[in-house]
Amino acid sequence: MSNYLVVLFKNKKRKRIIKKFVTLSRAKKMYNQLINESKEVIFEVLVENGKECKFELGLVENKTNQSAPVYMVDEYGRSVKVKLEDSGMSLLEITPFREEELIYDIQNKVKITSQELIKKYFKGDGLKMLSVLNNKAILQKDEEIYLFSLKNEVECSRFVESLSSHFFKIKRGDCLFIKDYSSAQKKYLYSLLESNGFDKKVLYRKFTTYRS
Repeated sequence: MSNYLVVLFKNKKRKRIIKKFVTLSRAKKMYNQLINESKEVIFEVLVENGKECKFELGLVENKTNQSAPVYMVDEYGRSVKVKLEDSGMSLLEITPFREEELIYDIQNKVKITSQELIKKYFKGDGLKMLSVLNNKAILQKDEEIYLFSLKNEVECSRFVESLSSHFFKIKRGDCLFIKDYSSAQKKYLYSLLESNGFDKKVLYRKFTTYRS
């Protein structure tokens, strides 16, 4: 029987069980590891299905020994009860958690993390340029062009800003981040992307329907 669970909470409610353990020491080890990895997330989930969301990671014991409800303090300083939704379970610890947001790689038709994107597309010498066009992020590297899609225009701008802040933090200066364009510059980008084989309908779209 699994005595301890590492659980992801969304907006104070259980979203999913990440892993079950027999011993507390192993559960605690994974719990701490995930919390540390969370601190390194570049682009976190703030919106799901059009609604704002907050995540916490919980360490749960499969036993009723909790004398009082567990509360978290929200962004407004209010105490909010965390809902386990299961009888016979006790919440031992809960910590704010940065859930990794995914970016859609249009050419390869796959969702990837920011770290995977950096490792694959930002490697090598030479200047790279990352631009915003509707809900698309455009990476130009020498003669190569790569296109990535996000949930909407706001999320795309936030993604580029997150990468810009990360590169500044690690003192990496081989990429330009461009978030604002004039109408003439946007027309140029549309033309450039179309000439490189990208579908016009995809380029003009301002949001996607895929879910994390």
